[in-house]
Amino acid sequence: MSRAFVSGIERHWYRDSLVSRLLVPLSWLYRFLVFLRRTLYRAGILRVIRLPVPVVVVGNLTVGGSGKTPLVIWLARFLREQGWRPGIVTRGYGGRAAHWPQTVTPESDPESVGDEPVLLARAAGCPVVADPDRARAAERLVRLGCTIVVSDDGLQHYRLARDFEIAVIDGARRFGNGRCLPAGPLREPVGRLDEVQARVTLGEAQAGEWTLALEARSFHRLEAPEATAEADRFRGQPVHAVAGIGHPARFFDQLRRLGLDIVPHPFPDHHRFRERDLAFGDAHETVMTQKDAVKCERLAGVTGWYLAVEARPDPAFAELVQRWLKERARG
Repeated sequence: MSRAFVSGIERHWYRDSLVSRLLVPLSWLYRFLVFLRRTLYRAGILRVIRLPVPVVVVGNLTVGGSGKTPLVIWLARFLREQGWRPGIVTRGYGGRAAHWPQTVTPESDPESVGDEPVLLARAAGCPVVADPDRARAAERLVRLGCTIVVSDDGLQHYRLARDFEIAVIDGARRFGNGRCLPAGPLREPVGRLDEVQARVTLGEAQAGEWTLALEARSFHRLEAPEATAEADRFRGQPVHAVAGIGHPARFFDQLRRLGLDIVPHPFPDHHRFRERDLAFGDAHETVMTQKDAVKCERLAGVTGWYLAVEARPDPAFAELVQRWLKERARG
């Protein structure tokens, strides 16, 4: 599904609009194809790859951002603290590499491997491999010596067998109008949540869910990330806020809570920024997400700041993961 189509139809996913109702027959067809595909994997007709190490999948049911990437970064760090050697597999969405898989480093070109893989390689402190075929990427991680694999946004990638599934939920938008694509935002019916081991909600959690918060850390200079600033620097004047993520409004709201007077500039998720996108014609500062900074730092003449955030899941969720890890270690 193209980003242009998603951008145009998304406003109908979170209300019961006429357009959404007209798309319901296509939604039924989509649900049938999802059911058929999963049935083929369960029956062994489509091959499932099982690794000799545990696999943890972090994904969601809806199209768009819900906090998966920060949670994956937190999980990789947590696994290292527990004595494991984690590795991350990711699709590399938007990457234009001629060959896959791609081992991603902090210096990798996001045009080649995608923006999220580069962010993961910089922040998670573990090997990252990008490949549309996550099973193939995971096999490379095992060869690199990883003792546990974390799959970023792979809940529907059934070719890779998994041992622990984490579904991340957008606490504000939830599941929209409750319909599957293209009539709604769901990749799979909501009932799929009954099969996962943990539901983590960014925002206000409901029964059976763990809370997740994204804590603002500090602002970093785009041209020199070692230079940092606090929110006070940007107060008292308008600030251009740039977000090319799944749910830009969340980033804008976070900046407002920090006391910033922002001029919002939303872009589609994984937008390929060019210099003209950030030429606002005035002297006001520009702030953006950390994911956008991965791409914008390479643009000639572009200056600004990005806000670094850190995932803070419910401590009880960390205890749940820790118990599972101990059970795995005992065999």
